[in-house]
Amino acid sequence: MSPGSPEKAGLLPGARAAAPFPLLAEAGKAPPARSATARLRLLMVDDHPVVRRGIGVCLARRPRFEIVGEAGDGEEALRKVKELAPDIVLMDIEMPRPDGLETTRILRREQPAVKVLMLTMHLGPDYVRRILQSGARGCVSKMASLEELEAAIEAVDAGELFFSPEVARLALNQMVQTGDDASAELTEREREVLTLIAGGQSNKEMAGQLGVGVRTIETHRERIMEKLDIHTVAGLTKYAVAKGLVGLQ
Repeated sequence: MSPGSPEKAGLLPGARAAAPFPLLAEAGKAPPARSATARLRLLMVDDHPVVRRGIGVCLARRPRFEIVGEAGDGEEALRKVKELAPDIVLMDIEMPRPDGLETTRILRREQPAVKVLMLTMHLGPDYVRRILQSGARGCVSKMASLEELEAAIEAVDAGELFFSPEVARLALNQMVQTGDDASAELTEREREVLTLIAGGQSNKEMAGQLGVGVRTIETHRERIMEKLDIHTVAGLTKYAVAKGLVGLQ
């Protein structure tokens, strides 16, 4: 990576720029209060020192970001999170002891205030669902532009989900190719309600739009969660994104 021109380069040498994927608010999650001048504290986690330091150097040149530390594997990442209290962890998927997905699951359980944004070079379809299930707030290709990575970090900090176009495309392709779609068990009205939930609407707003009572909406929500075995709004939102049930606008 050329340290003199990080804005023109992607995350790795030869990277191509990609238009940011549209953001989707994570309903029901209000971001913590933060001063407009406060810097975002980032922890870089990757088993390749050149990669994590290269990305870190580029981001550190932005006044909005502060790189508080680095980690080369999952165990070190868990220790550094406790020591350094970062706002966001930029987490590689393929690394040892444990990998990025398992490390993220542990962090979401033990340090729920810390947000994780996945970085990956390998966008195989088998990864997509696992990324969503891990609790990560999004995933960006290492071939993305620096501008896209910045947008992803800002979105995650604001309580939103962010996925590179390649990641979203693979999620939808996987759904079509495997035919593994639990949403097929949902009724047409339940699919409508799921879409509105993912769009951030309250029970009252959904009731008004669909012309039913709030209690009816609550019943639909309970049935959706039971059928999909997903019991949080964030989980339903991620599911809707992965299945292409929401309009990406």
